[in-house]
Amino acid sequence: MDAEEALRRLGGVGLARDIVAESSRRKLRTALRNRTIIKVGHGQYALSALSAHRRAAVELSGVLSHLSAAQHWGWPVKTPPEAAWVTVPRKRKVAADTRAVRNICYADLPDDDIVAGVTSKLRTVVDCARRLPFDEALAVADSALRSGDIEKEELLATTAMLRGRGAPEARRVAREADGRAANPFESVLRAVVLEFSELAVEPQVPVTTIGMTYHPDLVDGRNRIAIEAESWGWHADQQTHSRDCVRFTLLTVAGWRVLRFTWDQVMNSPSFVRRVLTEVADQVRAARAG
Repeated sequence: MDAEEALRRLGGVGLARDIVAESSRRKLRTALRNRTIIKVGHGQYALSALSAHRRAAVELSGVLSHLSAAQHWGWPVKTPPEAAWVTVPRKRKVAADTRAVRNICYADLPDDDIVAGVTSKLRTVVDCARRLPFDEALAVADSALRSGDIEKEELLATTAMLRGRGAPEARRVAREADGRAANPFESVLRAVVLEFSELAVEPQVPVTTIGMTYHPDLVDGRNRIAIEAESWGWHADQQTHSRDCVRFTLLTVAGWRVLRFTWDQVMNSPSFVRRVLTEVADQVRAARAG
């Protein structure tokens, strides 16, 4: 996998070590030389499209917002946006050909919601929560919480006061957002699991079994179900693969049901994930009834 695709899978922004784990150091150097990836901070990289998004906001005399703003703040997202997200005043007229190649949003933003031409961190999360599909919005909110850029309490308080379009959706994102999620891959998987009321999962909960403690990506302690978001890059060497097999075996022996889903299944074939979880939820329901 080349470094650009690796970074895209990581959410559009990421650390060098994570990009290298999914590709290689040589491929990262090549991407930097070709400017398909740019360095945006100490050890942090982003897709080069982010620079184009900033220019688009300036050209429109607008504010970088939504997914583009999330990338600006260094938050990995489910799918890095190809077209810039820009918010302009409500009465601003934007040509049709420009709207066709940009994600234009209309709002009269107060000064407190703008930081150097970008929506503030809290405003960015709330905007995404109001407008984006649940899994995409959850990935943004999780990333913001994980980075420490916003607090859960302020997100809950802000969304509680919302009215109008997207307010219920935003409150749902705020309730479910959890900074313990390691990456957008895990966030999107959790969004699918949350569709099943029989399952109650939390990210990265410690599970101790046979003298060993593990942190599965998602844990349903009541039903003893561990769900793993399996990224190829983290299982590429023999030692890591062996350690992963030991964990899987010990959890299974201790009575845990372990479900493992790949990035491609979660991101590109969620119907398969849902079919599996539907069967598991049916089994859980039957066990309770019996």
